[in-house]
Amino acid sequence: MFLDYFALFLLIFVVIAIFYGIIAIHDIPHEIAKKRNHPHEDAIGVAGWVSLFTLHLIWPLLWIWSMLYRPDRGWGLQNSSAPSSDQSEAIQQLRNEIEKLNREVTSLRDTKNDQHNTSL
Repeated sequence: MFLDYFALFLLIFVVIAIFYGIIAIHDIPHEIAKKRNHPHEDAIGVAGWVSLFTLHLIWPLLWIWSMLYRPDRGWGLQNSSAPSSDQSEAIQQLRNEIEKLNREVTSLRDTKNDQHNTSL
């Protein structure tokens, strides 16, 4: 008789532990979003509860969604800081080169037009 009650208690305990484990696992993306100050933190939390009814099919997507945003760099995968001085110098050098090439093209067109007009 004691073993019957013990087995029943053990069965109920295991069911409750599994239920609590599923609830705790589904909330991981929401906790990540909360830690990262995610702008869609509430939506991720609600979607986590919805994922319980879809048997956690959308849970991996919630994990990815919560991991994509970082406060220091936003949504991008690269640092969004201003260009460094080396980059600024390189950009300015390229702009100067483009202006020089545009002037050369313009002067070549003018010379070609002058030659064409004089030949007529």
